[in-house]
Order: sequence, then C-alpha cells, then structure tokens
Amino acid sequence: MRIRGELVAVVLAVDGATPLVLASGDPARLPSGPLASDQRSLQGSVREFAAEQAGRAIGYVEQLYTFADADRISETGERLDRIVSVSYLGLTGLDRGESQQGWWQPVYGLLPWEDLRAGPGEELITMRAALADWARGSLERQERVGYLMGEAGFPWRPELALQRYEVMWEAGLLAESRDRASAKRQADPGRPMLHDHRRILATGLSRLRSMLQYRPMVFEMVPETFTLGRLQEVVEALAGQPVHTQNFRRLIEQQHQLVEPTGEFDRSTGGRPARLYRYRRELVGERQHVGTKLPLSRPR
Repeated sequence: MRIRGELVAVVLAVDGATPLVLASGDPARLPSGPLASDQRSLQGSVREFAAEQAGRAIGYVEQLYTFADADRISETGERLDRIVSVSYLGLTGLDRGESQQGWWQPVYGLLPWEDLRAGPGEELITMRAALADWARGSLERQERVGYLMGEAGFPWRPELALQRYEVMWEAGLLAESRDRASAKRQADPGRPMLHDHRRILATGLSRLRSMLQYRPMVFEMVPETFTLGRLQEVVEALAGQPVHTQNFRRLIEQQHQLVEPTGEFDRSTGGRPARLYRYRRELVGERQHVGTKLPLSRPR
C-alpha cells in the first residue's frame, strides 16, 4: 500500500443564521488536493485552492490537524492508498446570495445534533437514545456519553463536537462507522461525507467554537460594519446554541479594544435604527486577544 499526502480545507462562513462549509458533490467533499513536494507554504497552498473553489479570498487560515486514515474505500469498494491529510481551518464572509451557489453546504445538515439554538432537536434526542443503548452495562461508557451529550448533570459543551462525532462513530451510529456489523444500530440523521471528511469538519467546528471563547475570530465572518444583533446571530449560529442578549451586548460594548461605533445606523429593518459597529482590526495585531467570552444560555 502506498502512502500519499493531501491538503484538506475546512472553510466556514455564515449566511444569515446558517453556518456553511465549503463542500460539493454527493457525498459532499471538502476542498482537497495533493501535497506536493515543491510547495513552499502549505498555508499558502490552502489559501489558493480554497479561494479557487470558493471564488473569494479566505480571511483567516490556520493549521487544524493531521489525519492518517488507513481505511478509505473507493465508491467501487476498492481499498485506496494510505492517505495522510493535513487539514486547515479557514474563515470567510459571504456576499448576499453567494451561498446559493453549489459549493456551500449547511454545517447542521451534516452534523444536525450540534444545533441546539431551539433546544435539543429530534436529531440529538435520537442520538442520545442510541448512545444510551450502546452504553448500557458499562459505567465508563455511560459517564463518557453523559459528559459528551450534556446529560447526567453535565452541561452541554459546544466545543466537544469532535468528541461527540467520535463516540457516535465508535458506537456504530454513523454511516462512516467501520463496524458494518453494527449497521443495525445506525441512527445517523445527518448526511455522510466522502471518506473521513465529516470527522475533519467536526474537528474544524470544535476548534472554531473553542477559539470563540478567547480569540475574536467571529469578526472574520461579518461585514466591515455590523449591528450587535447581526454579530450575536453569527455567534449563535457557530456555537449552535443561544446567547444571552443583554449580557452579550454589555460585554461587546465594554470591549472598546475590539469594536467601536461608526456613528452610523442600519435602517434596513424598518424598525428602530440599529447602531453600526466596526472591528478595530488595526489594534488587535496578531489577534492574540480576548475573545467574545460567549455568555451562552444552557440548553435544556
């Protein structure tokens, strides 16, 4: 078996209240390309091929993780070469209507149990029940499931998206689960992706949700000027759970080092004009700065 390398990009954006990932095809696949020996900068290569597929520049890119999946199978059932995937996380904004083009996929269509903005949905309830069945008889499994799924007195932690995907995979609940003997347990309400790309997506979502707590990454995904309502909508879309409005606005307004009012107002809603703000990018420098410290409401 040969070993070959590739670059894989998890490029995330938000359209309205919908978080999106750059992916195309059926099953959906993330932007990927061969890892060439003459590439001087992997990050530069990711920017280039992700920008080619998205049709726009990627605002922020950082290395995510390296995967070495030994079990990739082609659509014909043929075992493929051993693939070492160097993945990157990229963030960008979108213009109005841009997401309607075929290369963007809703994140929560692929990982539907991660969206708790309206409370635990049918998808999460289904997965909790299936995992409870899998964990029955094992205290270690029961504690692990309770911690990851926000049960048994544990709070829901949005940044554990990858760990939730992995325990579902281990339990044989996902279409990608290797244990085909456990197919009868499959409860997967999401759409599978090519190879291990859904696991890579879950890794990117976990990383972004973690960074929202301590780095102002959300500003890469909003326009140059924005209302606090729009900023909150984007944060909630990415976190997959509601934010306490008054606490959020108070926190953002107090962080003068991050945002400042432009003196202008958004009157497009027809209601009370909303103050417009801008991100003080020139003062944040390398972005090693306080994040939004999400005042999240605990899901039920």
